[in-house]
Amino acid sequence: MRSEKIQMVNDIGSILKDSDFVFLITYKGLTVADFAEFRGNLAEANADCLVLKNRLIRKAAEQVGLDEFAKMDLTGDTAVVSGKGDAGAIAKVISTFGKKCDAVAPKSGLLDGEILSESDVKEIASLPPREVLLAQLLGVLEAPSRNLVGVLNTKATEILNILNAYKNSKEN
Repeated sequence: MRSEKIQMVNDIGSILKDSDFVFLITYKGLTVADFAEFRGNLAEANADCLVLKNRLIRKAAEQVGLDEFAKMDLTGDTAVVSGKGDAGAIAKVISTFGKKCDAVAPKSGLLDGEILSESDVKEIASLPPREVLLAQLLGVLEAPSRNLVGVLNTKATEILNILNAYKNSKEN
């Protein structure tokens, strides 16, 4: 392999290894202006989009030890969307732009070392934002203590009511 391709494979390997998420998308039929707009949307969400050859992606995946990822059957045009941070936000950008331009669609992905199918990427896109999920988790974690305080307060109120009733009955 030529030295330029070896360098490209090394660069792709570092993207696969160092990114929090990697989504492979198809873009066949997308105009240059639309592709520039799509890249701009991804850049706003702190993600990069590179058009790469399928063979180089497979070679880089082998090189960094992602053997299952390397065995994927990649055909057609492939762009690699990668970055750090919230994968759900990027999946939403891909999904939203895919609704606008049918040419953009997810092929697969890689998240926390797990290979994602096209449907997995769409599922991630349908999830609420990270902040909402964290708030929901906090609500679930807070509920038992809140309920316990409510039960204890209710019992204390009932005991107080009984004591008041007993006191009133003795006074009469």
